[in-house]
Amino acid sequence: MAERLLDVQHLQTHFFTRGGVVKAVEDVTFHINEGETLGLVGESGCGKSVTSLSIMRLIESPPGKIVGGNIYFQGEEISGLSDEEMNRLRGGKMAMIFQDPMTSLNPVYTVGFQIAEAVKTHLKLDDRAAMDRAAQMLDLVRIPEARRRLNHYPHEFSGGMRQRVMIAIALSCNPKLLIADEPTTALDVTIQAQVLDLMKGLAQEFNTATLLITHDLGVVAGTCDRVSVMYAGRIVEAAPTRRVFKNPAHPYTQALLNAVPRPDMPPGTKLAAIGGQPPNLVNLPPGCPFAPRCRKAQARCREELPVLETVDTDQRVACFYPF
Repeated sequence: MAERLLDVQHLQTHFFTRGGVVKAVEDVTFHINEGETLGLVGESGCGKSVTSLSIMRLIESPPGKIVGGNIYFQGEEISGLSDEEMNRLRGGKMAMIFQDPMTSLNPVYTVGFQIAEAVKTHLKLDDRAAMDRAAQMLDLVRIPEARRRLNHYPHEFSGGMRQRVMIAIALSCNPKLLIADEPTTALDVTIQAQVLDLMKGLAQEFNTATLLITHDLGVVAGTCDRVSVMYAGRIVEAAPTRRVFKNPAHPYTQALLNAVPRPDMPPGTKLAAIGGQPPNLVNLPPGCPFAPRCRKAQARCREELPVLETVDTDQRVACFYPF
């Protein structure tokens, strides 16, 4: 059995605004084993990115605050660590790839300097050894002429190359956990496939566990070992990837899969859409948050909040009427 690397228990992250309290993450529980890839899936605004930022302790406060729950990394509770203690974890044992590499990379420093900075901080190498490590990482992520390109600035790279630089920075210190927050959103389909294959190969090489945040179920199918589906700040279904695609239990998961175009669809077939809008996280309705958009909703769904319960081997669903 693989050892449990990350264990998130009943995480709650709220944002205190003039309009009210935004319950962005509410009672989220999941775990990731060593060397495993977990996909966190859902529509924009469901709480995926806030979950990842909470794990990394990067929630801006005010207005955001982790108000409940526990985060265990390698068995240690980290939600109460000081900023100094978290700085030793971030970039070293835990690393993150953000959505937009152009806004994540510093435009006034060369990419070599930015990779070497992380290496010097966590691996305690001198300047020369750190730059050698930076060149090695650029070569590892398949950037041609890696040594020469150390002296180039982010704007001198294409979108796909900048994302590769971000991967190089994230993996430069051999982290145990890599959090990838929609790493291929701004890339075209061909480059997406290259970046995902690269991430998967490097994660296997370094035995790095990965939390992959995405709204693209196609990405999940080819990359993840297990899937957790989020809706309105909560996880509504969690199961191995194969099981989710073969036999989805939650109506929201079913609706997401029905909305994905398939090669066997006749020409002119209209894609299925999920009617309605996600709920207002400041003023959530009673009962199941998905009930107003659910084709199976009954009176109980509008009055009681379902909790995650096991419905099959390794499959948990928060629904009164699954399948």
